[in-house]
Amino acid sequence: MGEIFDINAVFTSIPLLLEVLPVSLQITVISMIVGLVFALLFAIIRMKKIPVLSQLVTVFISFIRGTPIIVQLYLTYNGIPLFLKFINQEYGTDYNINAVPAMLFVLVTFAFNEAAYNSETIRAALQSVNKGQIEAAESLGMTYLQVLKRVIMPQALVVAIPPLGNALIGLLKGTSLAFVAGVIEMTAKGKIISGSNFRFFEVYLALAIIYWVMTIIIEQILRYMERKFSIPDSAQAVNRGGWFSWGRRGI
Repeated sequence: MGEIFDINAVFTSIPLLLEVLPVSLQITVISMIVGLVFALLFAIIRMKKIPVLSQLVTVFISFIRGTPIIVQLYLTYNGIPLFLKFINQEYGTDYNINAVPAMLFVLVTFAFNEAAYNSETIRAALQSVNKGQIEAAESLGMTYLQVLKRVIMPQALVVAIPPLGNALIGLLKGTSLAFVAGVIEMTAKGKIISGSNFRFFEVYLALAIIYWVMTIIIEQILRYMERKFSIPDSAQAVNRGGWFSWGRRGI
């Protein structure tokens, strides 16, 4: 009878799992960046209450928040080929449905999922900026984009970093669902390895260690960013001609 627990299987599995770590990181980084761009767009649309678009964004966010991400993966996995088939039939095009890369389904799903959740975080962060500062900037002749870039974003970023950091960690762990669409990331690789050596516990323990270490690294990066982008209190800012001193420069 073999050993119940083989510690060597844990350590031999780690290098094999790390071979596909770039895939998990690729999904995480691309989905987060694309998701943040759309999240900012959604937040501004809702804050400005743009007719039709605001209602559509509200329904979209409600749908994403109200359905499991694995269901969204299945919808994307089956919906995109169906949409391409419709385009081919209606417009006589010749898109190869089978040529759509599996990674595309995953990135689309995770990016829009992040956009829906992070838009609420970004909207709350943007609204946390003192309206008096915005009005002061506008009174100096700044456009809304200039106010957004120079006044709102620097302060909103500080508020948004902790919840967005949590979202990033959740996204990294959520990439384990990508195998549903046929993408071989770390969890899928773990299934393959454990299926070959029958050391299921050891392989998944190795997988858990990798995710744990990656989470610790992300947490340290986020703490560094929080310190780097932290805004000094108002008294210090005034004494040192702080971040909002752009209006008094040269005086």
